[in-house]
Amino acid sequence: MQEAVISPLPIWQNFYVIVGSSAAALTGLMFIVITLIAGLRGRRSGEAIAAFSTPNVVHFCAALFIAATMTAPWQVLWNMSFPLGLAGVAGMIYTIIIVRRARRQNDYQPVMEDWIFHTILPLAAYTTLFVAAIVLPTYPVPTLFVIGAMTVLLIFIGIHNAWDNITYIVLTQFNQSEEEK
Repeated sequence: MQEAVISPLPIWQNFYVIVGSSAAALTGLMFIVITLIAGLRGRRSGEAIAAFSTPNVVHFCAALFIAATMTAPWQVLWNMSFPLGLAGVAGMIYTIIIVRRARRQNDYQPVMEDWIFHTILPLAAYTTLFVAAIVLPTYPVPTLFVIGAMTVLLIFIGIHNAWDNITYIVLTQFNQSEEEK
């Protein structure tokens, strides 16, 4: 009986290899971008980076963790549910921390789009992961699609936020350079 339940997992192997590889590459790119930004002159606080840049790395790493978990050779689905559920809870807690950091920092006034992409969507994704982990053993096929969609959503959130951050920093730096002339 349990073998029939596990059978959908091998079908997802290529999906998670692609998603995991993408998440790992994007995490590495974030390190490069932060290093390059550190060389720019201008006022930037650690609070703003912790609120708006660090979560991108966390979302990419969460996607990588989910991909690794989903491709591990699990014998039964409920064993796989445990680390996925923990990742969901950890993501929910981290999102609450991000809300506090975003409110506490003084370098940038977040707009509605920022609240949506930095807090609402990640909280929805991690909550979905937690719930999916609970129902995975009972409803594996639809739940695997939900977990896959949520994992891709985390990558898209990270890409959107990273692009938004870089654009803001570059434009702010450009404006400061123009004012100094």
